[in-house]
Amino acid sequence: MEIQADGRERLRFIEGDVAVPPFPAWVQTDHALSSIADLMRSFHEASSRLPVIRAKWSDELADPCGGTMICHNDVCPENVVFRDGEAVALLDFDFAAPGRPLFDLAAFARMCVPIDDDLSASRLGFRELDRPARLRLVAETYGLNAEGRHTLVELLDRPMENGGSFVQRRVDAGDLNFIRMLDEMGGMERYERRLRWWHASRETFVRTLR
Repeated sequence: MEIQADGRERLRFIEGDVAVPPFPAWVQTDHALSSIADLMRSFHEASSRLPVIRAKWSDELADPCGGTMICHNDVCPENVVFRDGEAVALLDFDFAAPGRPLFDLAAFARMCVPIDDDLSASRLGFRELDRPARLRLVAETYGLNAEGRHTLVELLDRPMENGGSFVQRRVDAGDLNFIRMLDEMGGMERYERRLRWWHASRETFVRTLR
């Protein structure tokens, strides 16, 4: 789907590759990650120039503080089109809503760096990666200053503390895809494990981003 300047939607086919779990090696490269961050910066710059149209926006993954520009809120490997290992387009704007660009960037980093514990990351197919260095790469590519980097880490705290609430709502609603995914990831203990990992690892991320 393409959103035009007048707010109307248009279906458009975009040629390229989309990665799904278990994620292949080509989508885990630093180049692929930085290309998504670069694409998000371009998307945010374009979005900031458009008026926020009156619409019923999803609040499922939206920035709780709101914002004056439309953010994607669900930039994960499955929602990015690649050509030759480089991001060229974003897909699936079902969770788009007004928000802050840094909130959107944090959500992307959480899913694509990934900001996740070792076991959970491996179950998605991620190899052993230097995640603090990859978060720094995201910050550098996007062009964040020291204050922006500090805010980026702070914005990662909330999903870690509230981990699984979105998934649990989908499971409670009987969504078979989320029921299967949660089972494959080890149930809700997956989010408790991730939170313990974040508490133990957070300072490393802070130091690496300085």
